[in-house]
Amino acid sequence: MAFYHMQMQQENIDTGQYQVTVSDRLNNRPIENARVRISYTGVPDSTIEEVATDSSGRTPVIELKTPPLEYSMEPVEQQPYSEYTIQIEAEGFEPKEIAGSQVLADTLSRQPTTLNVMESGETFQRIVIPPHTLFYEYPPKIEEAEIKPINENGEIVLSKVVVPEYIVVHDGPVNDSAAGNYYVRYKDYIKNVASSEIYATWPDDTIRANVLAIMSFTLNRVYTEWYRNKGYDFTITSSTAYDHKWIYGRNIFASIDRIVDELFENYLSRPNVRQPILTQYCDGKQVQCRNRGWMTQWGSKALGDQGYSAIEILRTFYGNDMYINVAEAISGIPA
Repeated sequence: MAFYHMQMQQENIDTGQYQVTVSDRLNNRPIENARVRISYTGVPDSTIEEVATDSSGRTPVIELKTPPLEYSMEPVEQQPYSEYTIQIEAEGFEPKEIAGSQVLADTLSRQPTTLNVMESGETFQRIVIPPHTLFYEYPPKIEEAEIKPINENGEIVLSKVVVPEYIVVHDGPVNDSAAGNYYVRYKDYIKNVASSEIYATWPDDTIRANVLAIMSFTLNRVYTEWYRNKGYDFTITSSTAYDHKWIYGRNIFASIDRIVDELFENYLSRPNVRQPILTQYCDGKQVQCRNRGWMTQWGSKALGDQGYSAIEILRTFYGNDMYINVAEAISGIPA
């Protein structure tokens, strides 16, 4: 394992930007003067950088080595991002470690984290961020109808398309009762999924197309109360077999962060269909789509390279009757 990480470091010839944000979990207030040590994942004792947070809880933006930019532009065998481990300590708070924080070339990666107030007896929290979906084989999506029948008796369906303030994410497959449920702000959820599903180095319109597909899929789950109608107490899962990949505690890329802020009220629709479309997709390389009418992530990248707009990319895969729509309301968790 150590040899693998040494080899990875030797391939790190480009650089990306990296910033850590530290806040108090209890009240979300920024934590000043938190000490942040950064090392290569796999070699945690070799500190590369040691920085402190300012009054807004942020570290300075630092340059870190990454694999070549080209690795994220084509499906290659080499890992296109470097992985760093950060150790965070602040007076009065429990220390924390995050392993596997991802940094891509020419891209700002932000690692948000929260600390617990120190109780009696020191405890230590460790989060491990698993590999990116484009670099690792996760279970393929189980095919579903993109428009749900919503006239069944007793089924709760919202009267209008609502962007919820929070959604409840079940961190595992549907029937895994041991998996935790997390209340996540809708915007933060979409940013997390997009950072886990596509590379932030891709063209802006490719990112927009993928973000719109992720949001539309998610809002279909909200609108149809898909899991609650089956007796579950969550909105969506983190399993790629059922939904998208969501990774607890992961870093977010700045280009994705910006585009989600720009688009977050939007979703995809077809004529005379009220519900957001359940836009399914696959990467098109490691996992082939079950259905020809799905978007492939690498295919969307190729179209973005050719100058296609977001809606042109989406219509190439989903058909010419796909439209971008705006949600009517933004609210708390629909109940």
